[in-house]
Amino acid sequence: MNEKILASVNGKAITDADIDAFIAGMGQRGQAYQNPQGRAMILEQLINKSLLVLDATRNLYERDPEFKAQLARVKEDLLANYAVEKVVRDVRIKDEDVQKYYEDNKAQFVQGPSVNASHILVDSEDKANEILAKINANEVTFENAAKQFSTCPSAKEGGNLGDFTRGQMVPEFDEACFTMEVGELRGPIKTQFGYHLIRLNGKNEGKAYEFAEIKDQLREKLLSDKQQAAYQSKINQLKILYPVDKPTLL
Repeated sequence: MNEKILASVNGKAITDADIDAFIAGMGQRGQAYQNPQGRAMILEQLINKSLLVLDATRNLYERDPEFKAQLARVKEDLLANYAVEKVVRDVRIKDEDVQKYYEDNKAQFVQGPSVNASHILVDSEDKANEILAKINANEVTFENAAKQFSTCPSAKEGGNLGDFTRGQMVPEFDEACFTMEVGELRGPIKTQFGYHLIRLNGKNEGKAYEFAEIKDQLREKLLSDKQQAAYQSKINQLKILYPVDKPTLL
């Protein structure tokens, strides 16, 4: 543990370890503060917190009824969260359980066919045909035409839309892409957005995911499901022990 003292407030030290603990408590957001500027900001927060605690102690805020009520609510939340942690703490998933789940549900773990396409989007059929003629006459490349004329944000990428599967695009565009041959240029295709010139860059056939590719995700899912089941079982037991009166809501 890094106990390097960075500051002290009324004699109480604030160390590197305190900053590490603060960042850890922020979860993934804390990664943005793992740099000198971010850590300096957190140090200031910890200094300010120490000053406020000293002031609150001096003014006997702990005796305020409002503070006591807030403290009771926080204690209840902490106790409830700790109780949940106790319920799920010992839940485990065996390797053979993950393997069996994969074998029993293989049909679910299939990646559908996908394509990679580029397009040029304009607001009129005549404009689309003019651009198409220029591309076919080798007066301009498809990429440069997209950068010059396309109104889609993909223009800056030369019109490239990346990979996508069936159903991710509007029907007319989708149907065109999945019936084209690689390298084919088709259009104009009319959709609700305008007129498209489409070039198919590549096709990927559907494939089944291998167990090794998804075993970690499957383990997380099974663990989450088992934890949820343990939690619900505990709640059901508690409802027997402590009857719940739940009036009908109007």
